[in-house]
Amino acid sequence: MARFRRRTCIILLLFILFICSIMMALKNLRPERAVFGDPFGIGLLPDFQQRTTHLKNKFSMKHAKEDSFTQSNNLHTLSMNIKASAVSVGKREEDFPSLNYNFHVFYYSWFGTPQFDGKYIHWNHPLLTHWDPKIASGYPNGRHSPPEDIGSSFYPELGPYSSRDPSVIEAHMKQMSSASIGVLALSWYPPGMADENGEPADGLVPTILDIAHKYRLKVTFHIEPYKDRDDRSMYNNIKYIIDRYGGHPAFYRHKINTGRTLPMFYVYDSYITIPEIWANLLTVSGSQSIRNTPYDSLFIGLLVEEKHKHEIHRSGFDGMYTYFATNGFSYGSSHHNWPSLKAFCDTKNLIFIPSVGPGYVDTSIRPWNNHNTRNRVNGKYYETAFSAALLVRPEIISITSFNEWHEGTQIERAIPKKTGKTTYLDYLPHKPNIYLELTQKWSEKYSKEKEQWLT
Repeated sequence: MARFRRRTCIILLLFILFICSIMMALKNLRPERAVFGDPFGIGLLPDFQQRTTHLKNKFSMKHAKEDSFTQSNNLHTLSMNIKASAVSVGKREEDFPSLNYNFHVFYYSWFGTPQFDGKYIHWNHPLLTHWDPKIASGYPNGRHSPPEDIGSSFYPELGPYSSRDPSVIEAHMKQMSSASIGVLALSWYPPGMADENGEPADGLVPTILDIAHKYRLKVTFHIEPYKDRDDRSMYNNIKYIIDRYGGHPAFYRHKINTGRTLPMFYVYDSYITIPEIWANLLTVSGSQSIRNTPYDSLFIGLLVEEKHKHEIHRSGFDGMYTYFATNGFSYGSSHHNWPSLKAFCDTKNLIFIPSVGPGYVDTSIRPWNNHNTRNRVNGKYYETAFSAALLVRPEIISITSFNEWHEGTQIERAIPKKTGKTTYLDYLPHKPNIYLELTQKWSEKYSKEKEQWLT
């Protein structure tokens, strides 16, 4: 009996050693973290981890043997199949950095897909013709054909998505929150209106506000140059926005020197309306004055040319922004002009808001505009822009953009993608979230330096 027990113990011990050796071998075979980050944009989707565990287990060994390009595409295909019902997981909300409400990012909700909108919207953007017929004749025309061929030089991790998809909005808000961005400046047209390639989207605002609030984000409005925009229509539209959305906890208000807290509106292409018309709305003596009314707000005009700074001041605007992410393209977007613009604004009691961006490439919709492309240089272009912005000690920094894919200014997550005709640009050798990480890095740097400015 003793001999039997001894033999049983030896066999049990050998069995345990065998199991341990198998576990160690399996551990060594486990692939490292994917080159482009966790599968399905794991840093994005909040309650998706349990649903993707079995998928990760199934494909992990296969993907360890594939090159990074194929790996990213396969994972992306899987994520596209399930993104309609879920949003990506990763950091818990409490793990996110604190938000910087002095960082504003321009956001576009004009994208559509057949599933949510009955057709593709904006992803099928037409190729715009050059105004000179001789130049135009040397370039292709037509329009893009999603989902493989989209109106962008980059390809989104979420694929060509619909801005109406709540899971997409949630993924976007989570990305912004992870980057410490506190405010999104929503591209806005009045009800029933849209740009020439889009559809009316004011109905999306309540959903955007609700999901933004979930992630502690605030929403301001980027008023687009809709048809017949003037002092009267602007008064009515500001009244509409504030009456309809002003009571929402995610509606952005900015505290000014007097201690008042006012809504803020960016006004795109403000220079196409003469100062005298703007003055009717934005000065105390104007015939349509919004000043000293319940709808009084901060209005930020777009500066492109140097002369616009004087026109913005005469118009009664409260500040100016530069929007374009192309250093050297315009007076306003040229970094070396920011110190003098900030000095001008200081003397006129205006807010100067420089706009930084990760790069620029719009040849997917303007194939003749290659000379205005600004290479991202693996993130160095973006960091140079932030460095130039911090030098002027701005009250607010705006970011162009979160998802203007047509012009290649997006900081949203993008992946490598190759089709039969097109090889899209990507963020390699970095992960899809590199520009979110850089934004968070410069948000921290801004906050630390701002403390020194105030002492």
